[in-house]
Amino acid sequence: MVSLTNSGFLTNWAWHKAVVGGKDLILRCTSALEFLELFGGYIREKRIDVYAKERGEYENLNYCVVDTFDDIDYFRQDGVLCTSVTQTVNDMLEDYDQIDEQSLLEGLSRYYFTHGLSFNGIHIKPGNMERFNSIKDWAIEYYNEG
Repeated sequence: MVSLTNSGFLTNWAWHKAVVGGKDLILRCTSALEFLELFGGYIREKRIDVYAKERGEYENLNYCVVDTFDDIDYFRQDGVLCTSVTQTVNDMLEDYDQIDEQSLLEGLSRYYFTHGLSFNGIHIKPGNMERFNSIKDWAIEYYNEG
């Protein structure tokens, strides 16, 4: 079964709230960047990335199953659980070859330009620092590449 898609909503934020709000699911990766309003998302998007304690019923939810949410840095807003910016970026850097690179670069770019031309506030894990350093200039130049 497929959950609601974003085509019936004005924003991805509203779509995410309708699909995962009040559920034991945490938005992660690209979906977290959308909810955090660091990435605008895609037209006719169907996939939502979540942490879950068990696989759910929706085939368009990309479930990352974990035993517990204890080691995940997340917050609750209007009934929706979402990873923090730091958690989101580190998750994406750790799984870089499998992620949506455009969403990460746009997300980092928006963060940089809305935080005084700085990545301060994003705490990159030591194991992710090399990858972060290899892409941060791309993120800074993201909107100049057009």
